[in-house]
Amino acid sequence: MASEIKVEVIHKHTVKPSSPTPHHLRSLGLSGFDQFQPDIHIPLILFYPSSSDEIDNFDHSEKSKLLKKSLSEALTRFYPFAGKFEYNVSISCNDHGAAFLETQVNCPISKILDKPEFSNLNQLLPTAIGAKQAEAGYLLLAQANFFECGGLEIGVSISHKVADASTFSTFIKSWAQIALGTTSTTDHVVLPAEFGVTASLFPPQDFFNSTQPTVHFPKEKCITRRFVFDASNIAALKAKAASATVPNPTRVEAVSALIWKCAMEASRSNLGFKKPSVCCQAMDMRKRSSGHAFAENIFGNFVWCFTAMALESEFDFKSLVAKLRKSLEEYRKKYPNGVSGDVVLQTIKESGNLARDDVETYMCTSWCRFPFYETNFGWGKPSWVSIRSIEIKNMVALMDMSDGVGIEASLTLKKDDMAMIESSKELLAYATLNPTVI
Repeated sequence: MASEIKVEVIHKHTVKPSSPTPHHLRSLGLSGFDQFQPDIHIPLILFYPSSSDEIDNFDHSEKSKLLKKSLSEALTRFYPFAGKFEYNVSISCNDHGAAFLETQVNCPISKILDKPEFSNLNQLLPTAIGAKQAEAGYLLLAQANFFECGGLEIGVSISHKVADASTFSTFIKSWAQIALGTTSTTDHVVLPAEFGVTASLFPPQDFFNSTQPTVHFPKEKCITRRFVFDASNIAALKAKAASATVPNPTRVEAVSALIWKCAMEASRSNLGFKKPSVCCQAMDMRKRSSGHAFAENIFGNFVWCFTAMALESEFDFKSLVAKLRKSLEEYRKKYPNGVSGDVVLQTIKESGNLARDDVETYMCTSWCRFPFYETNFGWGKPSWVSIRSIEIKNMVALMDMSDGVGIEASLTLKKDDMAMIESSKELLAYATLNPTVI
């Protein structure tokens, strides 16, 4: 068995915003969408291999200094990230700061990228995946991991209470641009002065102030695995998914439907009986809110989901793709300007929670098309960007491969279901289980 990597923390700092947050911005009310999100931290991992190229003329200490300085400036713009979450009502924008850790890793970066083990990747993150603010101590944490070979990995964890994938992406882009020195004018980055927009458009709901979590996730023994669909397999899968109903399926639709199908079959085989299955797909409403001209610039959480249901007898791959497409089209027709806080509240009250025993629910989120692979702090773009599904039953997280065509899927299932998925001929015809990162 390969030896465990050792990650030694050399320094830990609290990075404050470069300029104090003005008094009138010191309290940020949460929107209904912020309230709905669980109090958990979501992770992002960016790998920068060592390079003999002249592009990388920074040493370890210079990189660390630049990351901290640019993070401090970025926090002035994204001031709520340096604050503290006050239970489901507001963010106290008190310049508490963000955590910044520096570590030394006792191996070359290639060892991590060789069939990457989650146990190793976890050590490269500044807080546990899914950690609450009380455990993490900060809303935003970053960890710069320096490898023996000169390679660098940056692990970032952010509270879902202040950011969805879109806001997280905008923050990372801004941080990198500040480090790169390309933000001397405001043309490059939209300044997030409008952090409170969602709360005015979608006011907070008293229902969400209960001490009970809005969404209940059952604690079960689960396992997470990484499946990679390369560009050629994506093309083949999209061709297989095409039908008269959906002649041009997207790669996300094709991958989501295949994972849903294989997971349903595994679950039903292990249960010994069939029950209805629901696939909930998270959706960035900034692209769906035609009634709000400024929706693209909304910060915080502006995400909701559309759901597709498969009854006991429905296993056909093409029909599952069609169900995903139909549910999206029905959502667009019903809510052309995006859903309101009232709709969110009503949906939750009607469904009870996402962990009903009579229905097998799968949650799928796609981070595809966000420009994480463009994140250049001054030493080139990352060779690999990784996200993780939160370790809760039936969670799927999709992320681009570096070519922008292939997809990496992080899949969390019950142990018995994962054992079947790992040997599913249908899934493995299009996906590779945890290959080495090239």
